[in-house]
Amino acid sequence: MTVKGRVKWVENMQFVGSLEDGGCSIILGDGGISPMKLLLLSVAGCTAYDVVMILKKMREPIEGLEVEISGERREEYPKVYTRVHIHYKIYGKVKEDKAKRAIELSQN
Repeated sequence: MTVKGRVKWVENMQFVGSLEDGGCSIILGDGGISPMKLLLLSVAGCTAYDVVMILKKMREPIEGLEVEISGERREEYPKVYTRVHIHYKIYGKVKEDKAKRAIELSQN
């Protein structure tokens, strides 16, 4: 499956990103979120989606999920992430071993 998108420069340091399939648009830079912060949130969103899907397939009674994420970046350019920490909060009577397995499957 191919996903296509586009980022268009608007003015100054503001850009608008959108997907070709008509999904929502997002403002990047001035007046919006920085691309690097969006990358961090994207990682959290992907793993959250995975964990919920996996636990549902395991028929675990998940009632809620929060994913907290933090990233450390280099001071010099390129200011890439050098370390990322993810903390999961799973709500419901989910078995601990099943939760750990779902997180492991998502991360690997």
